[in-house]
Amino acid sequence: MGSQPDYSQPPLQVAFAGFLWDMDGTIIDSTPAIEKHWHTIGNEIGVDPETILKTSHGRRSIDTLKILAPERANWEYVAKMEGQLPVLYADLATEIPGARLLLDSMIKMSAPWAIVTSGTEPLVHGWLSRMKLAIPEHLVTAESVPEGKPDPACYRMGLDKLRLGDAAADVLVLEDSPAGIRAGKAAGCKVIGLVTSHTAEQVVAAEPDWVVKDLTSVRVVGSKDGKVVVEIKDGLKL
Repeated sequence: MGSQPDYSQPPLQVAFAGFLWDMDGTIIDSTPAIEKHWHTIGNEIGVDPETILKTSHGRRSIDTLKILAPERANWEYVAKMEGQLPVLYADLATEIPGARLLLDSMIKMSAPWAIVTSGTEPLVHGWLSRMKLAIPEHLVTAESVPEGKPDPACYRMGLDKLRLGDAAADVLVLEDSPAGIRAGKAAGCKVIGLVTSHTAEQVVAAEPDWVVKDLTSVRVVGSKDGKVVVEIKDGLKL
């Protein structure tokens, strides 16, 4: 790609039967809140916060704790810990550019959609409520599956919730982390990778179908044969 990523891919339009959204880095950016919280938790459990932050993004907290503090790796502790994030650090989260408009446009088109995230249910509902974002009918959280991303089980569950398990190739996954991108691809979906939390090189290495800076590059433009048509512009030339 050279020293500077080239976001000049011509606009293209693709029709999808459904959409599976990651949460952090895709709908919202709560990185400053997470960093602050992990510093607090790291000091509490006796683990260097910087060590935690090197491996925590896109990974379930319980999986991070299994490695670094196994005695804390239980759902009761994780749910309580994550549930505090939107309460304590509400002012540190921002929307990913274009996410609200894209999501609202999909909802207006009655597009099947779900959130598939490495966060727990208290975390997801906390952030969505605090930021007054749409709450999905279908939700797959950290507690839903035995293994987190890059294991594809979460996205396969999302497909099943949308009743699109036999049409994975017609479903778009929106992701920012390499682990999530790999999970979506392994589930058989098309994946758009956002360069919001990792470098373009890291996103490309996970092999998504398209790469964009953020969701201002994706918009709903209509419907065709019962599917929702989205336009992807200013994509990274792969």
